[in-house]
This record gives sequence, C-alpha cells and structure tokens, in this order.
Amino acid sequence: MNLGFKKTTCRVLVVSLFALSFQTANAGLIGADQAAVGTTSTERAMLLSTIDRTDVAAQLQAVGVDPLAARERVKSMTDQEVHAMAQDIQSAPAGGINGWGWVAIIVIAALVWYYAIRK
Repeated sequence: MNLGFKKTTCRVLVVSLFALSFQTANAGLIGADQAAVGTTSTERAMLLSTIDRTDVAAQLQAVGVDPLAARERVKSMTDQEVHAMAQDIQSAPAGGINGWGWVAIIVIAALVWYYAIRK
C-alpha cells in the first residue's frame, strides 16, 4: 500500500475519533403515562389502517356498516377501547383456525378414517 494513503487514512480516523467522542447520550426513566401516549396513537393508526384495507371495507359493507362511519367511531373511541380492540386484532389467529378448529379437523378426519377405511 501507498505510504501517503496510510497516513491519510490514519489522520481521518484520528479526526473522526475526536469528533465523534464528544457526543453524549442521555438516558432516563419515563413514566407510564408518557410511554402510553405513543402506543395509543400507534394502536389507533393500526385500527384505522385496518379499516382502510379493501377486504375489511368490503366485509363491513356486507354486514351493513359504512367504512367512513367505522373510521369516525375509531377516532371517537377512548384510549382504553382502542387498546382493547388492538389487542383483540393482534391476538386473533391469522388463518382463522384456532385451537377448536384443529380439534374439529382431527375429529372429522378420524370419523372419515373410521367409516371409510375401517369398514
């Protein structure tokens, strides 16, 4: 390697070390009320984006609910209601089959096996 390139690289590293070492980080504890403010707006935005999805809007219209009315309802909900609804959506099974769905599938498969194969 070229000696000039090495010197230049060393000088850049020394200058960057001095320039970056004077920045300080400040960490501290925050209260629960301050932490909850950010999650509520995030959860409300998640609910509103869920209502904006085309498949959700189609299902709302199929049961007779106007998607715009649903958006206004979400905007007027309290923080506790928004949190509860967001938790329900996040804990719902993605494929629509919960534990009892699997039990039903196994029972049906056992009945088919018993009546079709065994006899």
